[in-house]
Amino acid sequence: MAAITKDDVLNALSEVYDPEIPINIVDMGLIYKVDVDGQNNVDVDMTMTTRGCPMHSFMVTQAQKRIEKMDGIGKVNVNLVWNPPWSPEMISQKIREQMQQNP
Repeated sequence: MAAITKDDVLNALSEVYDPEIPINIVDMGLIYKVDVDGQNNVDVDMTMTTRGCPMHSFMVTQAQKRIEKMDGIGKVNVNLVWNPPWSPEMISQKIREQMQQNP
């Protein structure tokens, strides 16, 4: 069984998009923690842009399903957390530069 890395999980999660914003959840800064153990079990802490986001359960489910599609994956647990609160500064530098070029 090939070891799954944090980067593998982040690459998979970069295919999950916030349906209200055309930016993936990794570049949005919504992924706070990714832990992978020796059995390829994955624990992810993620947040939303606001507590009132109507898409929380949809996005958590999408993240979970995308990780579960990975070859050799064990158990997957995606936790929705609120600390620290998300802020626009958490958006990746790459996306911030694109946003400045295309206001």
